[in-house]
Amino acid sequence: MSRTFDAIMGSLDARMAVVTTADARERAGCLVGFHVQSSIDPPRYTIWLSKANHTYRVGLRATHFGIHFLTTDDLEVAELFGTRTGETVDKFRDLPLGTGAGGVPVLRRCPHRLIVRRIAQLDDGGDHVCITTEPVEEHSTGRFTPLRLSDVQHLQPGHDADERTPIE
Repeated sequence: MSRTFDAIMGSLDARMAVVTTADARERAGCLVGFHVQSSIDPPRYTIWLSKANHTYRVGLRATHFGIHFLTTDDLEVAELFGTRTGETVDKFRDLPLGTGAGGVPVLRRCPHRLIVRRIAQLDDGGDHVCITTEPVEEHSTGRFTPLRLSDVQHLQPGHDADERTPIE
């Protein structure tokens, strides 16, 4: 990657979100910086999941995802979902939870969220997979100040980007 690309991306200071999902066997969630609205009509939202993450592997079998938009008050949530791996820790154990469409775990302490259904997936060979979704549930308490990449850069991820556990 070039220094220029790194400088441009570093200046954007992405908003952070926690993506949750579940299949018939387990639930998963991770901290995500790659996510964006990708269509106005019809409404679409796109997330990118790291192939190194447990959430990616569970998400391959899931139909729905929760996208929890973090605020500046949610650093503790970012630390939980960004520094631990679901392969060894139940990240949901001590959190107040609800359940959304498709069995998605809903983090009640994060009131700004979408529950979405996968409509397309693209693996272009990079370290993340692109998942395009449509909203099926929406919740917010109003405007908020998002937690940004610069607020969480000190966190050590549960996996390095180049780790890729074989798919079951």
